[in-house]
Amino acid sequence: MRRPALADYRSLEPPRFARASGRELLSAGVVLAVALGAASLVATLLESPAVGMSDASPVYLVPVVIAGLRYGVWAALGTAVASFLLYDYVFTVPRFTLAVADPREWLDLLLFLFVAIVVGRLAALGAERTEEAARRAAESTSLFAISRLLATAPDLETAGAGIVERLVRDVGLDRAWIVADRSNGQVVVADSRSGEALPTSPFSTSLARTPGDQPAKWVKAHEGSGGRVAGPAPTTQLLKVRMQADDQAFGWLRAQRPLDAGLPSREETRLLALAADQLALALRREDLRRAATQTEIARQSDALKSALLDAVSHDLRTPLASIRAAAGTLVDPELPPTAADARAAGTVIELEATRLDQLVRDVLDLSRIEGGGLRPNLEALDLRDVVEPIIERLRPALGEREVRVTLPDDLPPIAGDAVLLDAVVSNLVENAARHAPSPADVAISAHRNGGTVELRVDDGGPGVPDDDLERLFDKFFRVERVGEGSRRGMGIGLAVVRGLTESMGGRVAAERSPLGGLRVVVDIPVASDPPRRAD
Repeated sequence: MRRPALADYRSLEPPRFARASGRELLSAGVVLAVALGAASLVATLLESPAVGMSDASPVYLVPVVIAGLRYGVWAALGTAVASFLLYDYVFTVPRFTLAVADPREWLDLLLFLFVAIVVGRLAALGAERTEEAARRAAESTSLFAISRLLATAPDLETAGAGIVERLVRDVGLDRAWIVADRSNGQVVVADSRSGEALPTSPFSTSLARTPGDQPAKWVKAHEGSGGRVAGPAPTTQLLKVRMQADDQAFGWLRAQRPLDAGLPSREETRLLALAADQLALALRREDLRRAATQTEIARQSDALKSALLDAVSHDLRTPLASIRAAAGTLVDPELPPTAADARAAGTVIELEATRLDQLVRDVLDLSRIEGGGLRPNLEALDLRDVVEPIIERLRPALGEREVRVTLPDDLPPIAGDAVLLDAVVSNLVENAARHAPSPADVAISAHRNGGTVELRVDDGGPGVPDDDLERLFDKFFRVERVGEGSRRGMGIGLAVVRGLTESMGGRVAAERSPLGGLRVVVDIPVASDPPRRAD
């Protein structure tokens, strides 16, 4: 991207004395006339017989310096010539004429004129450099503030609000706003008068930046709109600066400015142009970040779908194979099953069908959690009414394990969804039964902990390494164990537990169990109302 050089804006601002208004020229003339008159009075006093100074012409350097400091080079040169002529006319013999009797006086006068011109020019240049330094300092401060806003603001809208406010203050604008080109059309990113209708006009003044060393120019052009709707008054003008980076346009920096203020000065134009360039780079970074985010989301979505498909297809094969083998035993005509064989096959089919049902429910619950479609119906529940039916239902999967349930009678009701809480406890009990080989014990206990009820599910299995406790509730995470074979599970059961618990306003954590295995702690808020009892 070609950045505008300093030369791009030099033609925008004429010399200070040349761009002064009629009233300012009249005021400057009065001041310089008074200064010349005062210098003439002082020179008359110095060359009087009472003082006796032969040449008081250096006194006229004072108004020359005043003109240079206040009004610039051209005013200083004009004052120097006027001083030369005035001293020649009033104080050089013959007086009150521009003729000079003594040729040596010509040399003095010409030397005075030369010194006056040099002094006036030096004074004017010093004043202009001081003003230029002050303008550059103000411009640098504004640019630094704009860059800092873009670097520290959380988003472009926040940074843009600060930028337009800064431009309104530093450039002398009535209003400024940022219009970004998006895929769905032009969008106002920030506006110094947010909430008000945007001004429109058939004409606008755009900053035309050309390649090379050609100066930039403000060009008035037709907007192409059919009339004016809530447009600016005739005393205002609309300004436009293109936001462009690497030959790609990202929108416009637009502004409303009083018509009597004229076009922006060189420094104001440079500030508007550089602010537009900074905004263009910020918009490009935002587009790249948005594209990268979308790409990463798509990549993670594909990875999740692939992992889910692989896990489901792998875990479906084992129970289906068991069901098929058991069903084949029942329907084999050459080997009629005995009653004991039929019960055993039926038990296998029931267990594996239950496992398939749990697998499908976990996948569906995970999909609802990931999609944000989970809407719990919270009500007051007695934890005992939730836990005891689950133990009875899962007794075939628990086998001969002893399950100790410790639920105090004074335990307060909890605020939960009956279906979701059933899924949470069922997953935890099945997880303990799966990973704690019989005859390892399983213990379920609860107690009040401030405004929550803490439900604990302990098992006497091999436990989980400390490094894996934090990751235990991540999707598809499975603890590596030796000799587990193909019945390890998908690694989504505890992820579903966390998602369901958090949807009800609770928390879940894992730690070492006093039984030697794993303890999963579920915190559920206490209900304010008593539980409803079935008749």
